[in-house]
Amino acid sequence: MTKKKDYKVKRIKRDLVYKGSILDIYADTMELENGKQETWDFVSHRMGAACVVPVLPNGNILLVRQFRPALDRETIELPAGCRDSLNEDTFDTAKRELEEETGYSSNEISPLLKLKSTVAFCDEFIDVYLAENIFSIGNQKLDEEEEIDLEEYSRSQLEELIYSGKIQDSKTVSGLMAYFNLCNKRK
Repeated sequence: MTKKKDYKVKRIKRDLVYKGSILDIYADTMELENGKQETWDFVSHRMGAACVVPVLPNGNILLVRQFRPALDRETIELPAGCRDSLNEDTFDTAKRELEEETGYSSNEISPLLKLKSTVAFCDEFIDVYLAENIFSIGNQKLDEEEEIDLEEYSRSQLEELIYSGKIQDSKTVSGLMAYFNLCNKRK
């Protein structure tokens, strides 16, 4: 094992560049170990988020397909969303997003893992939950601007989509791989 290095980097100042509805963007002036100053970008995701791995009684997993402007294309993802307030428990966020985005619910929701989505420049956290034996509660309850299609996949189909690069969303890949690992341990 290698010895841990003590980094001597310190923030000199932080300037707010943009304040958005859920994101704040800052320019951080950082002093490096050699005394040189650099400007680093920092994105603060004020609310945090949750996502859920929704497992149908037949063992297949329900995912959502939606357009993502940042990529200028549709993506296949786990249902997810931001907390409604800083005080909202991410369990409640996950349950709400499952119901709103899919029209399904579960009485068997449990924590699966905790993520920091992009540690190089963002503090966003996403708590991932497992919802087993999901059942229909009716129609999706989408926000006015949301257009989300539901798609059902087997484990082997999802592994192919991940390894072929068709699913690249970090919370989805992490959540699915953690669930597959849990399935292997249950055998």
